[in-house]
Amino acid sequence: MIRRSFTFDLFLRLLPLLVLAAAMPWLLAYWMDRGWEVIVVSAVLLLALMWWTLRRATAPMRSLFRALAGATSSYRDGEYNFGVHWRGGNDELSQLVRAHAELGEVLREQRQGLMQRELLLDTMVQNTPVAMLLLAAGGDGVRRVVFSNIAARKLLHGGWKLEGKRIESVLENAPAEMREALGRGSDSLFAVRGESDDEDSEQVYHLSRRQFHLNGRQHELLLLRSLTTELRRQEVQTWKKVIRVISHELNNSLAPIASLAHSGAELLRRNRGERLGEVFATIEERARHLEGFIRGYARFAKLPQPRLQPVRWDLFLQGLRQQIPFELDNQAGDAGTRIDTAQIEQALLNLIKNAHEASGEASRGEDVVVRLSRIPEWLRIEVLDRGSGMNEAVLQNALTPFYSTKRNGTGLGLALAREIVEAHDGRISLRNRDNGGLCVTLLLPLA
Repeated sequence: MIRRSFTFDLFLRLLPLLVLAAAMPWLLAYWMDRGWEVIVVSAVLLLALMWWTLRRATAPMRSLFRALAGATSSYRDGEYNFGVHWRGGNDELSQLVRAHAELGEVLREQRQGLMQRELLLDTMVQNTPVAMLLLAAGGDGVRRVVFSNIAARKLLHGGWKLEGKRIESVLENAPAEMREALGRGSDSLFAVRGESDDEDSEQVYHLSRRQFHLNGRQHELLLLRSLTTELRRQEVQTWKKVIRVISHELNNSLAPIASLAHSGAELLRRNRGERLGEVFATIEERARHLEGFIRGYARFAKLPQPRLQPVRWDLFLQGLRQQIPFELDNQAGDAGTRIDTAQIEQALLNLIKNAHEASGEASRGEDVVVRLSRIPEWLRIEVLDRGSGMNEAVLQNALTPFYSTKRNGTGLGLALAREIVEAHDGRISLRNRDNGGLCVTLLLPLA
């Protein structure tokens, strides 16, 4: 069976026109003897006939092209329920119509998938516990709420919609702490106190804000996340850990004291007082250890605000070396910083002591290095040792209060150093050295 092509079908439609075109020279030759008037009239009639034949032959194709153009416009408008039918069998135009239909089906499936993903995303955004506000400035320059989820409406407007409202009017009834945090123009962590003075009524929030361009307009996304439940859970876990550590340390001291007190009483009963000095010395040693343990906890819990003053690092470090040996590498000179010398001294003493313990019992002064250097906006202090370093788990938890890998450690040395450095608006970090050992880095802001 011979397949009819579009070209063959068009040839059949235009065959009368081709016959007329071929016969026209003969007709003109015949009419030349009839006069110019007859020739003109005949030519006009023949051209009209040819034009009508051509339009009739191409009418189905023009109708098809209009239908394809209309369907394409519908696709552009997001409508995919239109189809084009062509009774041409299996010719080239039929293949074009089928390809167009397949394209429409693909676009329809993609549109449905996109709508489902948008519905899923909207459901997730609306039901997330994080309050979300999208702000944009209008033509009048006033920032208004473009989008808000359920959490934001409940937090700021009693559950009512916020879209279209000025952000200033939305925040009029918000707590002062929240207004202040939003006015800073940066990410922040803040607490909002309830109507009562009970600490349990305090709500802690984290504010995150990001700016971006959308449709040629500047937008700002505000994310308000309540951390109260998580912080309380962490607080309970911390208190449990504190209680376990304190109970362990108290038992380690009180049990020997009780046992030694009983032994002292037995020695007195047997009139063997010559050993009482040894008993009392051991009791004193355990009592002083317990006193130092409690004092360390109190110092960590009641760290005062640093009293900042200029410091000469050469003199400061010289005094520190008189208390504990270390090798000094001062590349910063007399860097301009303001610190609380007592607190920084305590932090560095803890770090240098840890470095000596990590280097072993035979540690010498040159095994521990304190290096000072300047980087843009910061004074960097590094305490380096040649011990065994830390594994990943210890590195991640070493700065956490009450975390210790030592048998008799309190887990407060590094935590106290962190509190002191962060109170100076600085940073602290730990890393393993390439050839073994640990490097503790303190960054203090330059004055």
